[in-house]
Amino acid sequence: MSASRLKSKLLVQAGLRQCMALGIMATVVRSGDDDAGAVYLKINRLGPGFTILALARELDGGLSWRSRTGDEPVSEEEADAVLEKERRIDPDIWVLEIEDREGRNPLEDALFF
Repeated sequence: MSASRLKSKLLVQAGLRQCMALGIMATVVRSGDDDAGAVYLKINRLGPGFTILALARELDGGLSWRSRTGDEPVSEEEADAVLEKERRIDPDIWVLEIEDREGRNPLEDALFF
C-alpha cells in the first residue's frame, strides 16, 4: 500500500510512534475522519511561538508538509485561528501537536510519508 492510500488515522498513529521513538512529546488535539481527514501538525516551539504544517499532495502524487503560518512562528492564538479556519472548511481534520524548541518536524523524513 502506498503512502497516498494510507488512512488518516493510521498516519497520525504512526506519527505519534515516530515522535515517541525520538523522545518528542506529541498529542492528538483533534481527531478527524479515520479514512480521509486532512492531517495538520501544530508545532509548539515552547516560547518562540507555533507553526502549523499541513500534509499536502504534490503534483507527482507524493506527500509533503507545507507551512500554513509562513516562515516565522506565530502566537498560539494565530495558530489556532488557522486551524479553526481549516476546520470550518473541512470538519474532519486531524491535528497533532508536537513540542520541539527548535521547531523541527519529526515526521518530515518518516518512511510512512
